[in-house]
Amino acid sequence: MKASDYIARFLEAQGVTHIFEMSGGMITHMLDSLQQLTAIDIVSMHHEQSASFAADAYGRVTGVPGVAMATSGPGATNLLTGIASCFFDSVPAVFITGQVNTFEQKGDRGIRQLGFQETDIASMARPVCKACYEVKDALELPQVLEEAFRVALGDRPGPVLVDIPMNVQRGDIPAPTAGFRRVGREGVPSELTPAVLDELAQALAAASRPLILVGRGVRAAGQVAAFREFVGHVQVPVVASLLGLDALTYDDPYRVGYIGAYGNRWANMALGSSDFILVLGARLDIRQTGADTKYFKEGRTIYHVDCDPAEINNRVTGCRSVVADLADFFALAARYYNPADFDARPEWRAELRDLQAQWPDTQEQPGIVGINPNEFMHALSRSGQGAGYLADVGNHQQWAAQSLELTAEQLFLTSGGLGSMGYALPAALGMCFAAGRQPVVTISGDGGFQMNMQELQTIAHHQLPIKLVVLNNNCLGMIRQFQDSYFEGRYQSTYWGYSAPDFTKIAAAYGIPTLTVSEPDKVAEAAAWLWQNPQQPALLQVMIDTHVNCYPKLAFGRPITEMEPFAKPLEMEGT
Repeated sequence: MKASDYIARFLEAQGVTHIFEMSGGMITHMLDSLQQLTAIDIVSMHHEQSASFAADAYGRVTGVPGVAMATSGPGATNLLTGIASCFFDSVPAVFITGQVNTFEQKGDRGIRQLGFQETDIASMARPVCKACYEVKDALELPQVLEEAFRVALGDRPGPVLVDIPMNVQRGDIPAPTAGFRRVGREGVPSELTPAVLDELAQALAAASRPLILVGRGVRAAGQVAAFREFVGHVQVPVVASLLGLDALTYDDPYRVGYIGAYGNRWANMALGSSDFILVLGARLDIRQTGADTKYFKEGRTIYHVDCDPAEINNRVTGCRSVVADLADFFALAARYYNPADFDARPEWRAELRDLQAQWPDTQEQPGIVGINPNEFMHALSRSGQGAGYLADVGNHQQWAAQSLELTAEQLFLTSGGLGSMGYALPAALGMCFAAGRQPVVTISGDGGFQMNMQELQTIAHHQLPIKLVVLNNNCLGMIRQFQDSYFEGRYQSTYWGYSAPDFTKIAAAYGIPTLTVSEPDKVAEAAAWLWQNPQQPALLQVMIDTHVNCYPKLAFGRPITEMEPFAKPLEMEGT
C-alpha cells in the first residue's frame, strides 16, 4: 500500500480523532490519504504554532497523543514552541513533519541547503523531544510509527517528532497482515512494595499537620478519580501546583488552594505550617517552592512519588524517594489502606479554613480602580458550565489560578513549564474538539491574545462554542509589574512602545459576537452574557486598570510564606 495511506490508517487505529495542521507541499500526500481513507477530522489552522498548541491541548484532555503536521522548513520550525510546551508539561504528542525528497537532501556536503525549504528539524527538536525519527525508507515506517506512539505515551509522557521525506510518503510498503493495532502505554519500573506503603502510612499517622501537594502528574497518568478517592481515604488536605489545580474541585472539603510564586497566600502559609508533605506528580520547581529550598524542606518530612527519578531530590533534597507510576501507587494504596486507620485532624483543617478566611483572594489589593480581576474570576466561574478553562500566560493566568471555581469535570489548561504566551486561543480548539465540542472558556491578556488571534477564523469556520475572555489592561502586565519592582517604573516595551486594539472590533470582523465590560457592577451580567448562546462562540473584553498588580506574589529569595506586597524581595528574581 502507499506509505501515506499506511500513515493515515495507523493514526486512526491509535484513536486519533483530530489532526491539527497547516498545509504545505511536503505533507500533501499525507493530508490526501487522511481525507480519503479515514474519519479523522483534519483541522486546518492558520499558523503551525497554533496547530502545535491545539495538539498539546488534545493530548492533555484525551490522553491520546495529540497530532500536529507541518511542511518542511518554516512549517516545521513553527512547531517548535508547541513541541517544547508538551515536553515541559509531560503531554503525549506526535509531531509529523514533511521533508524534502531524500535525493534533495544535502547529506554530508558542506552547504547550507540543497532542496528548497530543506531544514534539519530533527536536530532542532531533539532537546525538547523524547525521541526524533528521520525516516529514510518507506519500509521503516511501521516500526517508527509504533515506536513514536509507544515513546510518547510511555513512562513520563511527552512529544515525539517523525520527519518523513516526500518521496518516502509516496513509496510502497506491505499492508499489515493482521490489520492495524493500537499501541499500548508502558509504565515505569516501580519501587512500590507493601513495606513502602506501610512506611508512608506510619509517617502520615505520625504527622499532625500533613499536606498533599498535587501536580499535573496525576492527570498525566489518568488518575484523577483514583487521586480523589485516595484523598478521601487518608483525609489529608491538598494544595496544588499550577498544573494540578483541576485535580480537586473548588468545593472539595480537602482542597486548600494554589501554592507557589503567585499562590493563594493562605495556601503558602499552610505549607509553611505543615510538618509533612506527600508530593504526587509535581516537580518542586522554583515556581512551586520559591528560591529558598532550605525553608521549604526545613522542619517537615517530604515523601515524593514520581515516575521520573531525575525529578526527585533535584532542587529540594532530602526527600523520601518513591519512584512509581501513579496508577500503580493509587491501585496499591486502595488495596492496602483502610480509611479507618487515618485521622481526620479537625483542628488542622479548622486552622486552614481560618487562614483562608483571614486572607481572601479578592482582598489582596484593596482600593483597586475599576474591575477587581479576582472578583471577575469568581463571577466567570458562576456564570456557566463548560468543559473547563484555558489560561494564557501573564497576570491573568495567575488571577485565574487563584480564583477560578472548578467543578468536578472541568479542566484547567495552561502552558506551565514553558510559559508561552499565545497558548490559550489555539489550545482551546484542541480542547473543544477533544471534549466533543463542549463549550470551553479561554482567559487571555491583551498581549498573549494578539500572538495567535488569527485562529479566530478557525473558531468561526467551525462555529465552535469557545468563550473568549480578554483581560485588557493595555500593557504586558506581569512584566510591567516586574519593572515597577526592579526598574523604577520604566516601562519600556510593556507600556511604552506597546499598544492593543479594541478586541471587539477584531472579533466582529470574524463574525463573533462581542461585549466590553469596564464597570465593576456589570461584571456578573457580562459574564452571564457569554452564555446567552451556549453553543456559539463569543468574546468578552474586560477592561482592567493598567496598574493593577497580581498579588500575592512571592518576595523573591524569601521563604514561600513571605509574599508581596507586605514583604519585599531580597534580590532581583531570575525566573
